[in-house]
Amino acid sequence: METSQLHRHHGSTTENHSPAGPSPLGLAREVLLIESRELESLANRLDQRFVDAVRLILQCRGRVVVSGMGKSGHIGRKIASTFASTGSPAFFVHPGEASHGDLGMITGDDLVIALSNSGESEELLAILPVIKRLGATVISITGHPGSTLARESDIHLDAHVSQEACPLGLAPTASSTAMLALGDALAVTVLDQRGFSAEDFARSHPGGSLGRRLLIHVADVMRKGEAIPAVKLDDPLSDGLLEMTRKGLGMTAIVDENGKPLGIFTDGDLRRTFEKGIGISGTLMRDIMSPKPSTITPERLAVEAVEIMEHRKINGLLVVDQQGIMVGALNMLDLLTAKVI
Repeated sequence: METSQLHRHHGSTTENHSPAGPSPLGLAREVLLIESRELESLANRLDQRFVDAVRLILQCRGRVVVSGMGKSGHIGRKIASTFASTGSPAFFVHPGEASHGDLGMITGDDLVIALSNSGESEELLAILPVIKRLGATVISITGHPGSTLARESDIHLDAHVSQEACPLGLAPTASSTAMLALGDALAVTVLDQRGFSAEDFARSHPGGSLGRRLLIHVADVMRKGEAIPAVKLDDPLSDGLLEMTRKGLGMTAIVDENGKPLGIFTDGDLRRTFEKGIGISGTLMRDIMSPKPSTITPERLAVEAVEIMEHRKINGLLVVDQQGIMVGALNMLDLLTAKVI
């Protein structure tokens, strides 16, 4: 009797707590749709104040200092990182730490971007008078244009949303997304106005794939000196094979007396030579080389060498200087090792 009552009790409890409302996928889609609608509304509201904010950032002689509490602080760290990687020296300062000594990091030449959805963050408002006394410019991003922070800023950017994506309307979701997107819009617009290029971006990201593609030159990865495989026109094929084996590039250049490449002989050429029934004995390099080899100069980007090899369906490339004299050689493995591809 007690067992059956217990089972019935558990059954009713399960029913009372069964989830109601949209499915997980339905709710996820609704979250994305709400946030996308709020971003579209934000884009349509942009006005001269945004242009003025961009102008002030461009005119800033110091650094862009971003500050915010809680979720706004997390967003602020990302905005500061985006500015720093796109040509505007920037860093994040926690407002709570700022009032205990970190305000010394801010100077009168800096520009402060203060983030607070309510615009009433006590920690930010506590340091705002000191920042203004230093002479630093203040741009605020809040969800309430009438807030204290908005009123006391040099420029206020309105990032309010009509609703949060959180079903409870409590967790910062659409509001934090709007704040982040507005920060991105500022950074990208400033980037464009500065004329910041992909090469500039690569210099800030030398460890990334873009940095490797845009900063590594042929001279950085090519084989040099004794590592370059090279034989002469009248050298026997046996010497060419030994040179290919010693240097390990799967090819050898055939050069004249001045070191200018006249031809190339590769592993593929070797297979084709044997297919034609040509023997090693008595065969000279001039007889079986491929003339007019593909070349590149050392100052070219390594990624350009990749493009040449892929376009011509070859695995190796000779490197020549402005006088046409061979100064290096490389193959696809060298470029893979350098993480250019």
